[in-house]
Amino acid sequence: DVYKRQPNTFDETSPKMYTLTHHIVSLPTSQYIQEFRDPEKFISFCRQCERYNRCWACPPFEFNTDEYLSGYQQTYIIGTKIAFDTTTRDSCTTLEEHKTISLQTIESVRKIIDPRLLTLEHEYSGSRAFYAGTCHLCPKNSCTRINGHPCLHPQEIRPSLESIGFDISKTTSELLHIELQWSNDAHLPEYLTLVSGLFTKESAYTPISTRISSLLTV
Repeated sequence: DVYKRQPNTFDETSPKMYTLTHHIVSLPTSQYIQEFRDPEKFISFCRQCERYNRCWACPPFEFNTDEYLSGYQQTYIIGTKIAFDTTTRDSCTTLEEHKTISLQTIESVRKIIDPRLLTLEHEYSGSRAFYAGTCHLCPKNSCTRINGHPCLHPQEIRPSLESIGFDISKTTSELLHIELQWSNDAHLPEYLTLVSGLFTKESAYTPISTRISSLLTV
């Protein structure tokens, strides 16, 4: 298997609302860049977002993204599948409820995942984490970038894979074998999928995948 899909899929169950399932896959960074990155296409989507140029975790960046990705040997993609329970899905009857539950759930799960990605960075010298989506460190529309001031959390902030130009839909379908689900009505989808990552200076090293699995299940 050229992508070296890891068999260590595991579950973490919340007593409320949803179940988390994390899927980990690794491949050479050069291959991930060549086959799954199209900056011109995906940054154009970012320009249509209200956070563009108004959030330090979003484009345009003050650094060269090609240089930012250089030197990494191995990429670990972490797909977190958030499966809502039937009661939660049935209780959602309006579009506003749908949006509220989705956003609150994503924020809650990110509070679990993001700090542990930073822990992995510290454990594996020279590695770099990528969050699953935009920054949640400050309340929405309060980023200091809006007023031209430096980031308040320079040690914790990280870009997302899509903000650097990676194709998340292709990543989930071809690497994680998860099809993204969307909903434009009042009903919650069966699941949401968050995609984060860890880029390392070392080539494939099985214990890293094992460590990612064990850390996320804590």
